Amino acid sequence: MSEARVEDGVPTTAGWFVVNARDARWLHNEMRVVCRFGGEGEAHFDDLGIGLYWLAPGRPMSLYHHEAGQEDFLLLRGECILIIEGNERPIKAWDFVHCPPRTPHTIIATGTEPALILAVGARKEKGSARYPVEAAAVRHDAGVPDAFASASDVYAGFGEPRPGPAPDVF
Repeated sequence: MSEARVEDGVPTTAGWFVVNARDARWLHNEMRVVCRFGGEGEAHFDDLGIGLYWLAPGRPMSLYHHEAGQEDFLLLRGECILIIEGNERPIKAWDFVHCPPRTPHTIIATGTEPALILAVGARKEKGSARYPVEAAAVRHDAGVPDAFASASDVYAGFGEPRPGPAPDVF
């Protein structure tokens, strides 16, 4: 396979590539700042999703959810609360979190400093994410408030993600 073409930090063709995280595409909204390394179309990562999440204190990485594929997280910087299967657990820098398929979870930054998380997830079934109601997640603004609320509506409340610079953590 040949080298992919990378434009503005995003692969636009299939193939191998190297991109520095500072130069990759970062998307900002009121929830988080995220860098997903795969591209779109032929440059999409079909088997594995990988990204970096920069979270301001008190902000969630995602809404409380589960997916058909395994997801794993390495907290690189900061302190957080992991909500998993309805339980709250503190985690700190260099803690690794493994979520087997269909394990409901989310992570919320705590403390006074931002958190940086490396996330990796198997891509098993497109659109497999489910968002169960979980009181602990709702308390942290990281969950759907009731069984009638759609996750897309709740995510929309954080604003449309817009391109911006890499966080000042590198």
